[in-house]
Amino acid sequence: MPGVIARSGTGRRRTMNEINMVPFIDVMLVLLIIFMVSAPLITTGVVDLPSVGRAKQRPSAVVEVIVGQDEKLKLKVDKGEAEPVALPQLAARVREVQRDQADVPVVISADRQVKYESVVKVMDTLQRAGVQRVGLSVKQGG
Repeated sequence: MPGVIARSGTGRRRTMNEINMVPFIDVMLVLLIIFMVSAPLITTGVVDLPSVGRAKQRPSAVVEVIVGQDEKLKLKVDKGEAEPVALPQLAARVREVQRDQADVPVVISADRQVKYESVVKVMDTLQRAGVQRVGLSVKQGG
């Protein structure tokens, strides 16, 4: 029987279990080139951060609200004696000290150990009372 070719199986080809990596590498190289070209063209955003400034001259009168470690409040007017005050009466006392001068600044100073929530409550109370100039005391240095 010359000319007879023996076939094994049903005549189907075996499937390959390997992934062809060449197209994948080509796509990655094209993406790399695109990112390398476009990276220098991207502009960086500029963020304006607030800074602590120094006043040119000290105001004539300052109202200072001191929040102690025990979260009790004291009110101090112009380097005078600090007197204790409760949070509900704070806004009325500050308004009384300011009288007709609404531009008298109110400075809140707190100990490092005081919870942030206590300082926010004081600021919120003053804001709801309509006090215009409220600031935080900042300690310079370490």
